[in-house]
Amino acid sequence: MTQPIPLGRSGITPHLVLNDASAAIDFYKAAFGAVEHCRMPGPDGRLMHAEMTIGDSLFMLADDFPEYCEGASRSAKTLGGTPVGLHRYVADCDAAVKQATDAGATVLVPPQDMFWGDRYAVVVDPFGHQWALATHIKDLTPEEMMAGMNSAFQQS
Repeated sequence: MTQPIPLGRSGITPHLVLNDASAAIDFYKAAFGAVEHCRMPGPDGRLMHAEMTIGDSLFMLADDFPEYCEGASRSAKTLGGTPVGLHRYVADCDAAVKQATDAGATVLVPPQDMFWGDRYAVVVDPFGHQWALATHIKDLTPEEMMAGMNSAFQQS
């Protein structure tokens, strides 16, 4: 029987629009250890659809097709960035940042211990998408996080 959510999928799946999806696939493999599952090029070679996983998380990607979107480009690179970030938990935040930057990412927020109990950094991939990389280092109560947040804001 057909399921409304296909087996192995979750209710929300990131779908990245890119100015060069084929190059992004290579970058995500090198930067994050992503695994490619499918690639569907259109007649002109641009990717209509591709699927990858990082760990147990599936994401989709495609090239920008402004001709099908009322002439509007939708890639983060074309738009000058994106308001949506991707958050990834890793075993070693610092090592993950190094791997990503070695592959071509730019550091936006360097690795640092944060008030909510994570070692945390943000990198921007060559295609304009932001990736938060975090390692959970301390379990905190909501009250401890709030106190840490208040302290952090008083210092800035």
